[in-house]
Amino acid sequence: MEITLPISFNLALKITSGLTVGMSYPTGRIQKGLILLDGGEELCEEAVGFGVPILKCGLQSIFPGELELTTLNGNFTRGVHAIFKLNLEEKIAKTGSGTINNRILYGSKNILAASIRRWPFIRGLLTHTSNLLRARLGLVTTYEPADFSTYLSLTYSIDPSTGRIKVELDKQDPFPSEISEVILMNEQGARHFDQYRDTDGISVRGKEIGCWDQVTAAEASFISPRRQISFSLPQVSGARLYRGRELIGKRLAWSGFGYSFPPNLEHFKYVITIKRLT
Repeated sequence: MEITLPISFNLALKITSGLTVGMSYPTGRIQKGLILLDGGEELCEEAVGFGVPILKCGLQSIFPGELELTTLNGNFTRGVHAIFKLNLEEKIAKTGSGTINNRILYGSKNILAASIRRWPFIRGLLTHTSNLLRARLGLVTTYEPADFSTYLSLTYSIDPSTGRIKVELDKQDPFPSEISEVILMNEQGARHFDQYRDTDGISVRGKEIGCWDQVTAAEASFISPRRQISFSLPQVSGARLYRGRELIGKRLAWSGFGYSFPPNLEHFKYVITIKRLT
């Protein structure tokens, strides 16, 4: 099922219960959320879209691989109800040889990824080292069924006239004990959205944005200067808000935000504001 929801400024949002967006990237196997369209053109690239859940089990991440969509209040004009099945984990494959199954390798990869995000002063070196190893060894990223799976329900309520999207994590049963963190991602393409700005006065572009830095301002935005479009998110009590942007060849091309909160948080909702700047 594919649903397109027009909003003002000649923009629209699209969501598809299938893998039809960004299949040229490894994350094409991940189920996307709301994809932003400008005049019918998708601005997603490698990004997962708005309102996409990811679960953390320690250093391991569990991604959604399936999605079921139903109407909101009997029709799709004002939003959609989405049930994500989180059942995929990131794997490494060797070109021509298939998936590599080595616990030491994945433990090292997870530690490397955490280090790149945690310590800005060594990000460049670690990213370069990772890319070099991938190229020399013929390693590629893939997403395959995990040993663990669960469901998360979200509701997207859209006000077409203002470009505001309310994302609400529906009340559900307690998370399995293995879950240590819940993340709700809100991304679009890195080549389109290459400027960050927040209400504390910070304004950076390109690589200056960083790949996973905490936001302390009351509200923060990603901007596409060429298209004159922005999307903004506020701080939400009980969660930490992070910003990031990565653009690496045909592997990574995302800009956006992630809310991180503990699995025992009973209710979570936020509003994304999309604007045309001219």
